[in-house]
Amino acid sequence: MHNVILLASCQFMKNTFASPVSASSVPSERTRAENMLRQAQVRVTDARLNVLSTLLENHRALSHQEVQDAQKELDRVTLYRALDCLTGAGLVHKITGDDRVFRYSTGNELPSQTAAPGIQHQHAHFKCSRCSKVFCLDNEPQTSSLKEQLQTTLLTTLGKGFQNHDIELTIKGWCADCSE
Repeated sequence: MHNVILLASCQFMKNTFASPVSASSVPSERTRAENMLRQAQVRVTDARLNVLSTLLENHRALSHQEVQDAQKELDRVTLYRALDCLTGAGLVHKITGDDRVFRYSTGNELPSQTAAPGIQHQHAHFKCSRCSKVFCLDNEPQTSSLKEQLQTTLLTTLGKGFQNHDIELTIKGWCADCSE
């Protein structure tokens, strides 16, 4: 009798907490997310795995609300904690918008990009002025050049003693969908 109750309880827990990432989830992104978490030595939880998978699936930065819409089984606090953990581990970066909405991205918006997590997060962004979608501009050689140019400008404009710790550059305009 106890075995039947225990089995039913485990099945309930499995159905309740191990829900799918999203309807459009690609198994390879879930596997990739799990590998990224393990490589960063972050404990793998369903919440972290689902959130990271959702961000990897999308080729743009997502707001908390957009992630929440894709992950309806996660409550708001759990989602914030997962995003905070992923940001702290360098797997996700937080983009501050002028609309006071934080957006989150893995920095892997280009499907062919193979940069290691945690090192690709200093790059420019494009924000659509109409739909507010944010896209990362990830061409690494140009990003490095731009970073060097901005650091040189900082030094020549303000002089010695100024050191940057982060660079945020946002280009605003209309995305392909909105410019039609």
